[in-house]
Amino acid sequence: MNRQNAEKIITEYLSPIFGFALKRCKSIHDAEDMSQEIAVKAFRALLVKDNVENVGKFIWTVAHNTLNNYYRDAAKSMVGVPIDEVAELIADPSSETDADDNAEAIRRLQSEIAYLSRLQRRIVIAYYFENRRQADIAKELGIPLGTVKWHLFEAKKELKRGMETMRNSSELKFNPIKFDSYGINGSVGKKSPEEFFRSTLSQNICYCVRNEAKTVNEIADDLGVSPVYVETEANFLAEYGFLRLEKGKYLVNFLISEPTSELLTMQNDMYKRAAALFANDLYDELTSSGILDDSDIVCNQSDKPVSLTESPRADRNFLLWTLIPYIAACSGKKLMNQHISFEEVAAYRPDGAHNIYNATVVPKNLTLPADYIYMKNWSGPMWNASGNLMLWQVNTEWSDREPPAPSFSEDVKRVLMLYSREEDSGLSKDEYAWLTERGFIKTNGDYNGLFKSSWQIVILSSNEIRDRLLAIGERIKKKYQTDFDALKAPYVEAELKSVPEHLRKMKQYELQFIFHSDGWFLLHCITELLKNGKLKEPTEGQRKSLSTLIAHM
Repeated sequence: MNRQNAEKIITEYLSPIFGFALKRCKSIHDAEDMSQEIAVKAFRALLVKDNVENVGKFIWTVAHNTLNNYYRDAAKSMVGVPIDEVAELIADPSSETDADDNAEAIRRLQSEIAYLSRLQRRIVIAYYFENRRQADIAKELGIPLGTVKWHLFEAKKELKRGMETMRNSSELKFNPIKFDSYGINGSVGKKSPEEFFRSTLSQNICYCVRNEAKTVNEIADDLGVSPVYVETEANFLAEYGFLRLEKGKYLVNFLISEPTSELLTMQNDMYKRAAALFANDLYDELTSSGILDDSDIVCNQSDKPVSLTESPRADRNFLLWTLIPYIAACSGKKLMNQHISFEEVAAYRPDGAHNIYNATVVPKNLTLPADYIYMKNWSGPMWNASGNLMLWQVNTEWSDREPPAPSFSEDVKRVLMLYSREEDSGLSKDEYAWLTERGFIKTNGDYNGLFKSSWQIVILSSNEIRDRLLAIGERIKKKYQTDFDALKAPYVEAELKSVPEHLRKMKQYELQFIFHSDGWFLLHCITELLKNGKLKEPTEGQRKSLSTLIAHM
């Protein structure tokens, strides 16, 4: 055939040839190489043939022969099992249907390597992929030569068994979950939640083993991913205490909540009733007792600039925004039934954290009552102490602060140190700027070794005033203790039923704090007082320093 006719034929078939290769190869790169090889072989053959009756049949014969070589090369160099040992897995490549079966068999065989143990994978890859001697592999891994041979033998059996296995998959393969929110009870380490649950895979691994311990391969089957990826993520999560590894199986070691409409309705109703009792009594006593005028309660918060001549006057509404949640959280410790300690259930993590971790998965089509109160942008209550001072804080939807960073505890120590120094000798200009940026302090005038400054948060400047405030909360909680116990009993029972047995003690620890250091209770107290007009929303200028308190201990 003359060159011009051969070029015309190949040009017409270039696109179909590439489609043929793309459908059957494991990567687009291989498809490009194969289609180029088919075209070159066909072109050269056409140049020396003058009697090609059916051009299409001729082209596809060349294509299938090239594909046949590709499968055989792939089986030898990629799968690592000699072609004669897996001949039953390689179909006759003479037809297009058989070629499809071939491709699927090769893909299955390759994927099964991922289901081998880590050591077997290393040996198989070194021996078959890298063509290394068994003695060299044994020396590198520090194991006997006989052990290498045994693992190669076992690996071949596992690969064949895997090819004959119909692998199961769960709903997670098609509808993976996503954590809706995170919570930390305890000290934050150097890593943020996003670093631990950095991917959908890590979240779904944990969700997959929340109720039942599973091996890496079982998790991989449920998620429809390679065990190699699961193994890497599971090891990382186990290293930081989010998974437990026992007898080759992983089990989640933190709380994953998947609330129902019924449970959330019960929770909402419980907190609304409790807050209506407690918050109104607390507001009334604080505003009528005269305690807010005590000189040991310092509140200089104001939207106006710091006066250079007059002492600032406390904003009562702002003061109550801090004192009410503080008293609600910290009062009545003697009334708590604390039979489980933090040490019994919290995890120590390599990044310095010591905490209980929570994640929430919101089910699809979750329906809630119209009056359900949502927790938006909430952090806390949080507290850190240094020397004889403590900083206590809550972040809410009414605040204007960034979520607490891993450096939060160090930042708090710096605030308390600067507070002590500022009283004695003043601060540097940079230190004033650092405090001002975070809403702790306001300054005025020119800096001349000192600013005219005013702390914008609430200060309890003596142990006595702190104890008096908390005593008010304790009296009210004692007054309603029977009501509180009756409200929370059915909720506690329902919550514990929703938690896997191995995590119930951890959940019981957290449930001890209902109506005490309990963010939901504080939120409902604030919402109750806003709803009936006793509290007013803070001004824009107050949001950065809202619900923040330094107390002398």
